[in-house]
Amino acid sequence: MENALITGATQGIGRAIAVAFAKQGLNLAICSRKVKDLEELKQELLLVNPNIQIYTQKTDCSKKIELLDFASRAQQQLGFIKVVVNNVGMFLPSSVLDDGDDAFMQQINTNLMPAYELYRFFGKEMIGRRLGHIFNICSAASLQPAINAGTYSVTKAALYSLNIVMRLEMQAHSVKVTAVLPGSTLTGSWAGTEVHPERFVMPEDVAAAVLNAYQMSKGANVDEIVIKPVLGQL
Repeated sequence: MENALITGATQGIGRAIAVAFAKQGLNLAICSRKVKDLEELKQELLLVNPNIQIYTQKTDCSKKIELLDFASRAQQQLGFIKVVVNNVGMFLPSSVLDDGDDAFMQQINTNLMPAYELYRFFGKEMIGRRLGHIFNICSAASLQPAINAGTYSVTKAALYSLNIVMRLEMQAHSVKVTAVLPGSTLTGSWAGTEVHPERFVMPEDVAAAVLNAYQMSKGANVDEIVIKPVLGQL
């Protein structure tokens, strides 16, 4: 069986990708800051496919030590991690001038640092095996900044840039790297909204696109996936 690691896997896009991968028979390493959410997702995934292994660990991905401990233990438990989904992220709506004093570092450490560190942790083994696929969950704001979320847009643009560097470094070694850039997606970030669901991309849409890219032939890499609501960004 192949093994996938997903950060921030208990909600929204990460959760949908975990379910999609479980249906395809991938073993999973998943993390979250809440043990209860991890256990609930684990049980759900085992109902989807009782034949897979699932490793869970309470992890604050914004803390490098916890992140790398999760990566190391996941590898010990499951073996070679073929797929890494850098999904963890945070959205703080604010203009840059109105940001709190710690808003910049909070979002750098959540939206950018984990992808950088996991790339460094897993990348060389992927090169050695000439095998692997890294998905970076960026945002439509990576390309077109959101005026009401300036620092979020900056960190997601940086993640998109990092994705390009990863792809350039990995392409000679048959390791795939894909940027995923969803527009407004109906996740917990929109809790309580009165906007109709048809104005959003659904997490399952993103998961389906990721799964399709993953299942392509060995010689095909999807450089980036842009998914936007039909009726335009909110």
